[in-house]
Amino acid sequence: MNAPPDDAVRAVEAALFAAETPMTAGALAACVGPGIDIAAALARLRQDYAGRGINLVERGGRWHFQTAPDLAHLLRRERAEPRQLSRAAVETLAIIAYHEPVSRAEIEAIRGVQISKGTLNVLMEAGWIRPAGRREVPGRPLLYATTPAFLSHFGLASRRDLPGIDDLAAAGLLDPVESTMLTLEMAKASPED
Repeated sequence: MNAPPDDAVRAVEAALFAAETPMTAGALAACVGPGIDIAAALARLRQDYAGRGINLVERGGRWHFQTAPDLAHLLRRERAEPRQLSRAAVETLAIIAYHEPVSRAEIEAIRGVQISKGTLNVLMEAGWIRPAGRREVPGRPLLYATTPAFLSHFGLASRRDLPGIDDLAAAGLLDPVESTMLTLEMAKASPED
């Protein structure tokens, strides 16, 4: 069994654990103070941590603790990167939410500009919209609708909980002209579940 570490070894160990980035021997010496044999402390720590869940390693003259290579698979996590939606994606999502089911041509008519296929793909990858069948007209365009994940993400029980014109105007998000135009448009397509 190994002898308990002395104060010098403990000081170097604490400095390495607290460090945000790997440290050079010089940085460790500056951190723990003069009179400590940094090389001996590092050798002792490397020996003490050999075969454990973490190891002391040196990479390019810098020292740090890392997960033992044979255990790294246990700690690997998939991390979702938060993505900012473009203005086009936000507008498209709002149109789909308020007018579903809606075709791409209808979305473009409401927005007044074409949308890229990538915009719809981003919303589908987020799980907020889904294909909802085809309209029974020539060309049979694909229709889009929101998903339960959309409702969950935005804290809505149903589409009826989407803010109305009065709510948006009260929040200062619409000017009077937009409010009047949207009231007319929304009267044509009231939300259904």
